[in-house]
Amino acid sequence: MARDPVCGMEVNSGETSFAIHSKVTSYYFCTGRCKESFEKDPERYISRLDQKFIEERKISIVGTGQVGATCAFTLMNSGLVNSMVLIDANRELAEGHALDLRHGMSFSQPCKIKVGNYEDCRNSDIVIVSAGAGQKPGESRLDLVKKNTGIIKDLIPKIAEQNPRIILIVTNPVDILCYVAHKVSGFPMNRVFGSGTMLDTSRFRSLIGEYCGVDPRNIHGYILGEHGDSEVPIWSQVMIGGVDFKTYCETYKLDYNDLDRDTIFSKVKNAAYEIINKKGATYYAIALAVTQIVRSILRDENSILTVSTLLDDYYGIEDTYMSVPAVINRSGIERIIRITVNDQEKDALRHSADVLKSIIKELGI
Repeated sequence: MARDPVCGMEVNSGETSFAIHSKVTSYYFCTGRCKESFEKDPERYISRLDQKFIEERKISIVGTGQVGATCAFTLMNSGLVNSMVLIDANRELAEGHALDLRHGMSFSQPCKIKVGNYEDCRNSDIVIVSAGAGQKPGESRLDLVKKNTGIIKDLIPKIAEQNPRIILIVTNPVDILCYVAHKVSGFPMNRVFGSGTMLDTSRFRSLIGEYCGVDPRNIHGYILGEHGDSEVPIWSQVMIGGVDFKTYCETYKLDYNDLDRDTIFSKVKNAAYEIINKKGATYYAIALAVTQIVRSILRDENSILTVSTLLDDYYGIEDTYMSVPAVINRSGIERIIRITVNDQEKDALRHSADVLKSIIKELGI
């Protein structure tokens, strides 16, 4: 069998009547039209023969608990990836998820799903790290730090050894673990970052949308800083359809006061605790957030997303992973956006950084 250099279709070289033979090699075509196209511009098609006709878009997921498994399901349905590796200390769990996902493949986009080990992270566009202990009722994200730091310090060097293009941390506390992963991986900061406040920002926009009766996709607003209790709502930059939030409320007879804004932000900050108390874990919305990050990377979209990234002189914040708007594309973090904030918000961001730095200091990283 041979491959048609024009359309990529497999051709039986012994049966096709459309062929071109030279002293060096032979080319076979499925139809006369493909042969004719080749003859008009052979260099265009010869250069493609050394490349894979279909680009592999490979994702590896390390940790297939509720978050990792839901990410796998969401990514399979998205059609963004055509190769996925599931890795877990509990191999049977990963195998069960892989079987379940493959059985639904006829309802989704084609995707090769396998169970593997760290060596299978090689050639991955992105390794999604969702391994670690889950957050329990009454436990803050920072309470998880000691348990999950040990896990991250163990597995990240094994992943980094395979040299995937990007390592995306989802495990909480995500900002601390991003910092740890960056230190032990040896990767540049643009290739190691976390899901950060993607979910918090989505909750923020959703609740503002409910309050104003507007589709949250038409709302621009950010939660920055720690993905946790010290996170900061950037009210000064909330825009609804190009109109700042205060003006919108005044124009459409909605209350604009500290009480309403505090109520909205309280619901954002405590959303995870409420969900965990009711059903034990959060996983649907974070999986959608992860899919958005993956989409921006694989499609080279240059989307501005609030991911957890290493900051250097960001309003005086240095050597700290926390969430700010960043341009995300195929190289990972292309650049960090210095959003305009008021003095109160600057102080709150610095406080959030101090909270994270105090934890990192205790860890001795």
